Amino acid sequence: MKKVYMCLWSLLFTMVCMSGFAGANDDGEILIGLSLDTLKEARWQKDRDIFTAEAEKLGAKVLVQSANSDDTRQIQDIQSLITNDVDVLVIVPHDGQAMAKGVGMAADADIPVISYDRITSGDVTLWVTFDNIKVGEGQAQYLVDHLPGGKGRIVRLYGAPTDENAKLFKQGQDNIILPLVEKGDIEVVHEDWVTDWNPSNAKKVMNAAITKVGDKFDGVLASNDGTAGGAIQALKEYGLSGKVIVTGQDADEVACQRIVSGTQSMTIYKPIKKLATKVAQMAVKLAKGENVMADTMSDNGTTDVATITLPIVVVDKDNMMDTVIADGFHTKEAVYGKK
Repeated sequence: MKKVYMCLWSLLFTMVCMSGFAGANDDGEILIGLSLDTLKEARWQKDRDIFTAEAEKLGAKVLVQSANSDDTRQIQDIQSLITNDVDVLVIVPHDGQAMAKGVGMAADADIPVISYDRITSGDVTLWVTFDNIKVGEGQAQYLVDHLPGGKGRIVRLYGAPTDENAKLFKQGQDNIILPLVEKGDIEVVHEDWVTDWNPSNAKKVMNAAITKVGDKFDGVLASNDGTAGGAIQALKEYGLSGKVIVTGQDADEVACQRIVSGTQSMTIYKPIKKLATKVAQMAVKLAKGENVMADTMSDNGTTDVATITLPIVVVDKDNMMDTVIADGFHTKEAVYGKK
């Protein structure tokens, strides 16, 4: 079995050191398995394309599987990738805890595992992600900053309860919101988790909130752009679209369109190109048996995992051009329309 161990480097970084690993496949080609939770959201299609392009540029081949948010199917996908003798397995889990089984299968097959964006339980080699607590803090702080006097009544839409990142987003939001709730400045009038991050489920949560309190609320703290979109659909049906603050995350093209048109207030831009590129580079290094450096350690419920974190950016209509458009994440025409 490949031996994976941690060694400290200059007291600032953690180095993942690979020993006893021969490198690429017998034919010399590096083969990377990419197991995705879903490709339904535009965001994950971008991740796949950028990751694959970078890996191929580095001389590797990528096998992609998408589980359509089904844990059983994702385990089967991982088994298929292992059977195809991949050198490294990259996982975006639907359920981080359920995927511990897949991580164990990879370990038994002597294959290192990278958790991509979302943390996975089990003996993971490396986690590359954004600072997910800061994502939640950024969403909540924006909401509070744009409430009159920093006070108001809000609805909270959390992400999928199976997604460990959703819990980190909530933790970040709580860091900002709960002290204000205790102070009496913020009242949470309705809150719920959104199964599978599904916009239709988010719409149901928003409908329930409106049924409960009518139009007596000032903002919607939605954890991503998909849930924001579902909430906005419900708001439209009640004539409330554009009248309350709505947060988001991922800088999806349709969400950016909503921001410039005024129905969504903000999003969190996570430079996907940097994430996908970094993970592809780390996967190739691990396949070659080379050391990779991380900046921190994270507890995934099973062990401490070497972690690389990337920064996030709060985006609204005022800095859309300077961030999402300037980076080429979306074109100006796609967001603002052709004029």
